[in-house]
Amino acid sequence: MAFKEKFVVVYSFSKVSFKKSSSSKNECPKDGFNEFAMIGRSNVGKSSLINSILNKKNIAKTSKKPGKTQLINHYLVENDFYIVDLPGYGYSKLSKKKSEKILNISFDYILNRENLLQILLLIDIRHKPLDIDIDFIEFLISEGKKFNIIFTKADKLKKTNLNKHCDDYFKQLNITDINSTYFICSSTRNIGISEIRKHIQKSLI
Repeated sequence: MAFKEKFVVVYSFSKVSFKKSSSSKNECPKDGFNEFAMIGRSNVGKSSLINSILNKKNIAKTSKKPGKTQLINHYLVENDFYIVDLPGYGYSKLSKKKSEKILNISFDYILNRENLLQILLLIDIRHKPLDIDIDFIEFLISEGKKFNIIFTKADKLKKTNLNKHCDDYFKQLNITDINSTYFICSSTRNIGISEIRKHIQKSLI
């Protein structure tokens, strides 16, 4: 009796490149690779996290000014899948009309991008659930979108309080049908980066 061997590709996250910026879903790459999209409130540390995951210091441009990301940015990993940096939501010094236009870019991508495999929602671990985060989580759930929460800026809290703080966050959300699998990370101290990479790899199998 013959057995078929199962080969599992192990990604080193060493071969990465910036592919393109797109002002709409229709301008995104058309090669069909799976995509992991990152989104969160403005200034949540999204670009820094992408740099850490991809092990490239400045592949994603960071800024202390909220609302810097205004386009859909694709980063190709190992010529096999994409990490996608979506425009954030929340605070921005842009006009209301401009902010809504940028947010609609993310919404259109999330709702209609066929090869979107999973959403990674970034939350600043220092804060309790904010209405804008709750609204966005409820939106994802209502649309049946797969997502996991990544708590950022873990270096800002005591290590002994991290897991309790995250558990309390989910309790305060008071939302049923939410995936309670979460990740705790700090880009500055490289906390949780390997766990996120493993999660991405596992999701591709």
